[in-house]
Amino acid sequence: MSFFFQHNKDNTLHPIFSVSNEFFGLNNYARCLAHLALHFDCSPELLDIEQVEEYLHHLKKMHSTPSESFFKHTVYGLRYVYRMLGMKDKHISLPAIARQKKLPVVMSAEEVRLMLKTPRYLKHRLILATLYDCGLRCFELRKVKLTDVDFNRKMLHVREGKGRKDRYVPLSEHLLRGLKKYIQTDGPSIWLFNGQPDEDGKPTAYSQRGIQWIVLQTKKEAGIEKPITTHTFRHSYATHLLENGLDIVSIKELLGHAHIETTMLYLHVAKSGRQKPFSPLDKLYPPTNTK
Repeated sequence: MSFFFQHNKDNTLHPIFSVSNEFFGLNNYARCLAHLALHFDCSPELLDIEQVEEYLHHLKKMHSTPSESFFKHTVYGLRYVYRMLGMKDKHISLPAIARQKKLPVVMSAEEVRLMLKTPRYLKHRLILATLYDCGLRCFELRKVKLTDVDFNRKMLHVREGKGRKDRYVPLSEHLLRGLKKYIQTDGPSIWLFNGQPDEDGKPTAYSQRGIQWIVLQTKKEAGIEKPITTHTFRHSYATHLLENGLDIVSIKELLGHAHIETTMLYLHVAKSGRQKPFSPLDKLYPPTNTK
């Protein structure tokens, strides 16, 4: 047997994890490749291209979409093995995984207002308001420091966003008033939103889990049925800007996207354009004046 997999005493295969951890990085790759090895009773790097394609086709039939996690881990694991072994011919023969083109969940303006007024604590309301008003990713919000808030210019300095890029986004007068009150009453240190102090009593940033809890708890208390996460505020921010007339290039810069194609997703969600979408049934049966 090869150095990637070996036989157990019961004649079953298992990955050699002392080696696979070095080669795969993640045990998910080794687990999926172990399934492949068991399927053929052969270590993956010894399989020919036809066998690999047969197995991948088998996975596609088993799952509703080729982007299922098991399929992805199998493909990525194989690509890594082939690359490490210099088997370029096999690497390029593997099919690319098409990303699912799911449209994002977007809140209505009324749902945003409901989410912002529901939390009991000012700090929680401001965390949600900052996510929405600045279109921040969760990790970007956690990294905001007091010195990043420019009250005079009404701008927020977002440092090292995705791709380690900085950007500036405008701040609402409403949010600025709330932040001033919060800073005066809570007295945060270093970070705009502090979490629990560490073992030495030093301030830490608010945890990701804590922010996620605020979103889920607020959604529950507000009685909103649609799935809402921290990222839903960012999707809603972009969609509402587009619906209110801001051009797509400006939205791209505000979101910190590297490519305009990513931002153009919101064109499929926003109710804007030359004419807003409408229901053809409403045209067939227009509302009548009953007075």
